[in-house]
Amino acid sequence: MTAYDAVIYDLDGTVVDLEVDWDAVRTDVLAVYDAGGVEPPSADLWDLLEGADAAGLAADVEAAIAAHEREGARRSDRLARADELLERSVPVAVCSLNCETACRLALEEHGLDASVSAVVGRDTVPATKPDPEPLLEAVRLLSGTPATTLFVGDSERDELAAKRAGIDFEYVDEQLADR
Repeated sequence: MTAYDAVIYDLDGTVVDLEVDWDAVRTDVLAVYDAGGVEPPSADLWDLLEGADAAGLAADVEAAIAAHEREGARRSDRLARADELLERSVPVAVCSLNCETACRLALEEHGLDASVSAVVGRDTVPATKPDPEPLLEAVRLLSGTPATTLFVGDSERDELAAKRAGIDFEYVDEQLADR
């Protein structure tokens, strides 16, 4: 990994484990649709989030999800990759599907905030992973280049975002298995 000039980490499931009851989040978001008199596109949380803008509910849906994420960040567990993040001698960023405030709260909660130069959350840029734009924004904030950046994540969505951005990718548990 020393060949990279910058490293970007996904947050939840990679650096920390947010304590979020996603069923409760889905229930609260469905309540936003109900209060707005709008038929939800499905019961899938990400479909609800993606459909919120067209339904005129984007701000309320985002607020409902973000409230749960912020609370989950305060109760999060630190994972093994957090120690690695602290040892990096290159600039580090976090790029997450969670809201930026929750990311910052989790990093602060675990004493990681001083080691992270940039945070890109779901609400930082208009697009979300697997669109490459959030990762490319993190690269820009680190003054890096995609060719010399590594993204460490825990999902196929993370891997696809890295591929689309032209950034090398590593699953969170790949290196841990070597320890």
